[in-house]
Amino acid sequence: MARLILRLYSTLLWLAQPLLRRKLRRRAVAEPGYGKAISERFGRYPQPIDSLMPHSSTDALGRFLWIHAVSLGETRAAAILLTALRDQWPDMRLLLTHGTATGRAEGEKLLLPGDVQVWQPWDTPGAVARFLRKFKPVVGILMETEVWPNLVAGCRQQGVPLVLANARFNEQSLRKAQRLGWLARPAYGALTAVWAQTEADAERLRAIGAPVQAVLGNLKFDVVPDVEQVTQGRAWRTTSTRPVVMLASSREGEEALWLEEFVKNGAPAPTGKALSAIESVASKAAPARSAVQWLIVPRHPQRFDEVYQLLSRAGLRVSRRSQWVAAPPDADVWLGDSLGEMALYYGLADVALLGGSFAPLGGQNLIEAAACGCPVVLGPYTFNFAEAAVAACSAGAAQRVDDMAQGLRLASEWASDPRRLARGCTQAAQFALDHRGAAQRTAGALADVLAARHARK
Repeated sequence: MARLILRLYSTLLWLAQPLLRRKLRRRAVAEPGYGKAISERFGRYPQPIDSLMPHSSTDALGRFLWIHAVSLGETRAAAILLTALRDQWPDMRLLLTHGTATGRAEGEKLLLPGDVQVWQPWDTPGAVARFLRKFKPVVGILMETEVWPNLVAGCRQQGVPLVLANARFNEQSLRKAQRLGWLARPAYGALTAVWAQTEADAERLRAIGAPVQAVLGNLKFDVVPDVEQVTQGRAWRTTSTRPVVMLASSREGEEALWLEEFVKNGAPAPTGKALSAIESVASKAAPARSAVQWLIVPRHPQRFDEVYQLLSRAGLRVSRRSQWVAAPPDADVWLGDSLGEMALYYGLADVALLGGSFAPLGGQNLIEAAACGCPVVLGPYTFNFAEAAVAACSAGAAQRVDDMAQGLRLASEWASDPRRLARGCTQAAQFALDHRGAAQRTAGALADVLAARHARK
């Protein structure tokens, strides 16, 4: 029965390939990265491996060490693990795959001579088989959540150990996997090993049949913020006469929620499309205790212009990071429209409201803020980092609110109280420090997997 279901799934994906091509071409209009090397999505690589990137290294493992990081967050987690892996195998050759353009752009920064970066193949048996024949990885590491039935089956057939590292699996993921249990259970069950972030993740993964070997912690706690960026941000912070509060990694709809509350507290009246967006959202806000300087950093670069237009049409003076030549100028809102500078923004901010947690999207990465010593205000939706959110609140690194109205009030009060703020900054940094070590533990577990594979040969 399982084989029949996998065959049906594979047939449906094969039939959907023309739709995928059209979707990629349409998306490439707004994000050109999606138009790059489309043939790789189907397991077709016209050039020889050695021409994909010049190299001079020797591969101590004998073949590529393959890491799949679907998007930006997973790629940043992979970067942390990669540092530990290169310490263990200095001459390793990395095969890095992605599913999104932002992930691929970030991953390009991780490549050394001899490494290769391609798209993850579409999950059909043919594309997976061509991918594995082309690169012959010694092991595959899936970051956090990406488990595809044909990919797992193909690795098993080819004798490629496939592990799920830094694994997170919330209740929503479990319910979805259980609904598709006839497909998900064999896929998770065929993995070589699973290393979970938390005990709760481990329990849910075991419930779907995954071979959880250990709970190793969250790799993102091992991030080392860019010291130059944090220092620059803090230097710029001294130029503001008001406390600085950031809406960090904001997602769709959250800027409109924020804007409604900002307007209620005495900002210029909104007009046009911004007014329509605002009127569609209800609120219970109380006025903030004191005025603050706002910094908004959207999560996705394709939304930078959209957010700028929303704020500008509301009559706000908006200063974009892309136009700063030195410290940010006076404005109602600073807009962080750059990639790779979150450490700078967290250095600039006194307190951050966590994007993705004020809409039912699960919350973005609060650990990055804590590592930079920036305390966080969490909305009601933190299922992507549920255990980390609870731990951060217990440690004093974060506080939770019910909605954006309460979020603005709490963040403004926190940022305006020097003693309370200093305590929150210290507790945030200590919280991040106390949870480090997952990268070394994961590298050690991977060494055990490779040793077991070698012993079987």
